[in-house]
Amino acid sequence: MARSNYQFQKRQKELAKKEKKELKRQRKIDQKTDEPETDQDQTHQTTEPPEKG
Repeated sequence: MARSNYQFQKRQKELAKKEKKELKRQRKIDQKTDEPETDQDQTHQTTEPPEKG
């Protein structure tokens, strides 16, 4: 009967957790960089019609 390699399983679990955490961190960074641009665009769009009209 083959024995389980618990160290290998533990390492794979740690790597998966680290990768997931990195993806989440990257997604947050992308959101932060996208938000200010969209906020500025929206404020410009809302201020332009009253000035023209």
